[in-house]
Order: sequence, then C-alpha cells, then structure tokens
Amino acid sequence: MTTVEPAIGDAFGDVLRECWDAGAEAGHTFEVIERDDGLLLLADAARYFAGANPWSTHEAAILPLATGRVLDIGCGAGRHLAALGDRCQPEGIDPSPGAVQVCRARGLAARVADIDHLPAGAHGKDAYDTLLLFGNNLGLLGSPEAAPGRLAGLAAVAAPGARILGSTTDPYATTNPLHLRYHQRNREHGRPAGQLRLRVRHQAIATPWFDYWWTSVAELEQVLAGSPWRLSAIERDPGNAGRYAAVLMLR
Repeated sequence: MTTVEPAIGDAFGDVLRECWDAGAEAGHTFEVIERDDGLLLLADAARYFAGANPWSTHEAAILPLATGRVLDIGCGAGRHLAALGDRCQPEGIDPSPGAVQVCRARGLAARVADIDHLPAGAHGKDAYDTLLLFGNNLGLLGSPEAAPGRLAGLAAVAAPGARILGSTTDPYATTNPLHLRYHQRNREHGRPAGQLRLRVRHQAIATPWFDYWWTSVAELEQVLAGSPWRLSAIERDPGNAGRYAAVLMLR
C-alpha cells in the first residue's frame, strides 16, 4: 500500500483558528509537531493563547524590557502581543495567514511576514526598539549558515540602542535517548546537534519543513561574535534548566 503524504498548507494556522473558534479552551485542539526522524509531539494549542507569565517564567522576567516600537517575530496567536497591552507599540509578524487572522480577530496588530522578510525599518522613524523572539523563537536563526544574515536583517530594522528579547532551549540539557540519537544523527550529517528539522501537522495538512536551531549559551555567543548584536543577559527557567531567555543589545 502506498503511503500518502499530507497536503502542504497552513496547518499551524488551521490549529490556531480551530482553537480560537472553540474559545481557546484547553484540551480541545492539539498541534502535532513532527521531527524529521519520525518523532511526533502532541501539544495543546491553548498554550498559544495563555498569558506570558504562566507559560514561561524566564520570558516573563525579561518581558518588561520591551519598550517603544515592538516587533514580535513568529507571533502565533499573539500571546505576547496581548501581554504587552497598551504600554508600548507592539505588532506581530507570522508566516501563517491563519495565525495573523486569529491575531486580528483578537484586536492585535499583525501581518504576514517572516524573519527573512521583515517589515521595513532602516533606522528611521519606523525602526523597532524591541524585537521579540519568544516561544523558543531564537531557533528561527535557523542554522550557523543562516544566522549571520538573519542577525544582520534584524539589525537593519532596529533603532539605535535596540534589543532582542528571545528564548530557546539548550539541546544538551537532556538525557532522553531519542534526543541523544537525533544529536548523533545530526553530527553524522555535518549539522549542529540542536538543529531541528520540523513541520506542523493538523488532520491531513502539513506545513513545509523548516529548520529550527536550538543552541547552548556558548553556541549563541559564538554566532553573535562579529554580528551587530551582543549578549547582555541570560534568564534561566527555574523549572527547566535547559530553557533560557536572552537579552541581545545592538552594538
């Protein structure tokens, strides 16, 4: 029997729309995250609608540093935009049209774009004072090869003195044999241990595969060397030693 691959589409947006239509109720809608070694993870989509504080204490600790014009990159359903409220000028971007649709339904400013196609800023009046890469979205740096260009692109839309507030997971803070085997598989293919190849699935739809690079603090510092950004502070998650948030300052 021939295996049928899922159709490619906005699976992530479909998950968020279904969850929103159900009142963002926990236990109603689940996101399937597939890794390229066949690992499947099931996650409650209601977490995309939770406030910043209960979802991740390490992010909540540095969220007050978000000031001025804020761009949330990979904003999803807008949980961090909602947490920022009216105290600054937040807007979000996401490659998922469905995610943007949900943000707008919630009264949040968002548009379809991604880290490789950022809204124009160019150090003028439209430049951003804070760039958010929360929800593990420092992983959107993608790979050691892609990261320098993406860091330069972030700097190009940043105002003088701007900061990046981001979070990620140290891939080495695990003893799970599935993850350790994946690390070894990556090394055998010349990839960093923490470089993930992922897609989101929902029913018979899947997003395209994308790279997501989890780094240790040392790896993050290494990729920042020679970039327009420097590491200013680290905030650890007290409940999970591998998860951390980082404050990056424009040089």
